Amino acid sequence: MKRIINPWTKMPGYNCFGCSPDNPIGTQMRFFEDGDAIVSIWRPTQNHQSWLNTLHGGIQAVLLDEVCGWVVFHLLKTAGVTAKMEMRYHKPVSTLQEYIKLRAYLKEMRRNIAIVHGELYGADGELLCECTCTYFTFPQAQAKETMGYIPSETEEKDYTDEDILSY
Repeated sequence: MKRIINPWTKMPGYNCFGCSPDNPIGTQMRFFEDGDAIVSIWRPTQNHQSWLNTLHGGIQAVLLDEVCGWVVFHLLKTAGVTAKMEMRYHKPVSTLQEYIKLRAYLKEMRRNIAIVHGELYGADGELLCECTCTYFTFPQAQAKETMGYIPSETEEKDYTDEDILSY
């Protein structure tokens, strides 16, 4: 996997709840390109729970929307907005596990509509939650002009899951 370099980290006012490394109450997600998929490994805490030791469903939705959005940003090389998100919660996600793994890939592209599938796995590899997100995407010139889109790049180094956990 190749680490995606977040192009907005130096932009004044950038404070995305999902991916800004400087948002103290955000999820501070990092992303990796894995072939035709985007991957993120994230560590839940007790601050993210709904019921005892259980990851809040809204936080699960944030994590999945964010990893799916990076399919649009990084793989489709443009910006977009979430038009619809369908969640399927299979099992509770424990906040006590060391990490969760998120994976998203483009399922279908129809003109400017991207259908992206996202999956949330426990540390043991079990699928716990999944979603299908529909994004309205913009032509790259419009995305740059109106949404501050900057193309992302990847590092040359290859990362394993273990590398990401210690990163």
